[in-house]
Amino acid sequence: MEIKAVFAERFKSARLMNGFSLQDLADALDNILTRQALHRYEKGEVIPDAEKISKISKILNVTPDFFFRTTKIELNDIEFRKLDKLPKKEADMIQEKTKEYLNRYLELEEIIGLENKFAHPLKNYPEITSYEQVNRAAEIIREKWSLGKGPIYNIVELLEEKNIKIVKLDVSINFDGLQAFANGNIPVIAYNVRLANKPDRIRFTLLHELAHMLLKFGEITYKQKETLCHQFSGAMLLPEETIKAELGAHRNKLSYLELANIKKQYGISMQAIVMRANECKIINDSYTRQFFFLINQMNWKIDEPVEYQGIEESNRFEQLLFRALIEDQISMSKAASLSNLTLSEFKREYQPVF
Repeated sequence: MEIKAVFAERFKSARLMNGFSLQDLADALDNILTRQALHRYEKGEVIPDAEKISKISKILNVTPDFFFRTTKIELNDIEFRKLDKLPKKEADMIQEKTKEYLNRYLELEEIIGLENKFAHPLKNYPEITSYEQVNRAAEIIREKWSLGKGPIYNIVELLEEKNIKIVKLDVSINFDGLQAFANGNIPVIAYNVRLANKPDRIRFTLLHELAHMLLKFGEITYKQKETLCHQFSGAMLLPEETIKAELGAHRNKLSYLELANIKKQYGISMQAIVMRANECKIINDSYTRQFFFLINQMNWKIDEPVEYQGIEESNRFEQLLFRALIEDQISMSKAASLSNLTLSEFKREYQPVF
């Protein structure tokens, strides 16, 4: 691809990442560049000079070399969670931010010489239409990934270890997550950093997206599919054998103190535990409805009385970056670029380490 075409594509990506129209960008630049001039850049008719690129970079929160990176990312089979509430501009912003992070991540892996080999744990699993099937699918994954029956302490790190790229975005609260394949074969899950104060919700969202990614669904409605993905998340976080060991096989009542203890240990919300107990036939439908009525009465639907204190983070990108830098596979300026920082910002943060 010639340099004008590269610049045009990257310029449009940066604009969409910031939710700008061409006129919005012209306004943000105090009309130093007109909408018409910016349109010519985006069409690949001309490349601005270094001074103009610097000004555009600052407004669009990217480094100047962003516009000349040739690593190409295409997202296929994208599925959003809560897409119905997202305007097109926000959906475009989310997709472009996801692609930008993957662009840097995959370039870094290519420099180091790593391959993205994803082993699908449910490749030959039949189409799913029932709870029993998603419950079994979760059991198979726990077996294949050697997770046992206990808590999973860091879902983000686990999925990254399995070569699923996890992208953390700071976007509209109407967005929970998405899953897609980058360049046809690299699995990607993105989630919203604005959920960071509720790690149990991040965990549930990541596993919900994992269900969309791994499971093949039969002839069912969208609502049924979402319910099955919820049930998969619950089964991954709290296997049937485990919840029965914690609560017993049959109960007439549950106390919120029991649920709080399970939440703190397993990183699953109290509401999801109640639903899981119902799915595993520990409690009946009538008592489940009563408990959710109590949850609403106590205003616990959004803020439960106890929080899960686990950490959902992966430092794999940073580890690879430091490895490449210390092995002289990249320069400090390249490390800064891959971190989407200026060289001075990168030095301020990391140079004492090196």
